[in-house]
Amino acid sequence: QEQLVESGGGLVRPGDSLRLSCAASGFTFSSYFMTWFRQAPGKELEWVSSIKPRGDTTYYSDSVKGRFTISRDNTKDTLYLQMNHLKPEDTAVYYCVKGSSPSAPRGQGTQVTVSS
Repeated sequence: QEQLVESGGGLVRPGDSLRLSCAASGFTFSSYFMTWFRQAPGKELEWVSSIKPRGDTTYYSDSVKGRFTISRDNTKDTLYLQMNHLKPEDTAVYYCVKGSSPSAPRGQGTQVTVSS
């Protein structure tokens, strides 16, 4: 069955960096648009970034543009999110999904906490 497993989160200080990974299995990863969402405590799910199947086109929310970079390795069926210059407002559980729908099935997520 299809599975998405996020990893790489942690507790960091403002200005630090983290790299999230999302290991995909059970579907042809290289054929799908992929998306990162995040959900902060008490808030709705928020779109962060998306990438086309071949990785040649990427999209970012205004809140992360210029700080985050989405990428993928289709040989490893893995999606990445490089997060630089992290801010406290980036604190959230980060999820990857196949496609772009916020209602798409997602994994357990990975917690990112940015705090001094």
